[in-house]
Amino acid sequence: MALNIKPLGDRILVEAVEEKETKKGGIIIPDSAKEKPTESIVALGTGKTDDNGKKVPFEVKKGDRILCSKYGGTEIKLDGKEYKILSSEDILAHSVRAAAGRGLPALPNTNQPITNN
Repeated sequence: MALNIKPLGDRILVEAVEEKETKKGGIIIPDSAKEKPTESIVALGTGKTDDNGKKVPFEVKKGDRILCSKYGGTEIKLDGKEYKILSSEDILAHSVRAAAGRGLPALPNTNQPITNN
């Protein structure tokens, strides 16, 4: 079933990206203890309006993977799936690909630095 929801203004509809099961030293970390700040954009609003009344385009697009603030947004449930509506200000980073095919790896769920090799 298609989603019949469109965010307003500078808001974005996202869903959590399923992460692989994490094992550290042979210990399986339960879902309730995992950090899940990585989201995938499902729908975008119309954009923010600047002081002159012009629309400021989003820096992200539908399908992008983003890293958002842990407690940002409003959680909702649609068609049995959980989504979150975020303000564009709740987005901390997004995964980008360079024109030459090099780019950042998928956003990690660890505290390791991201390098662009």
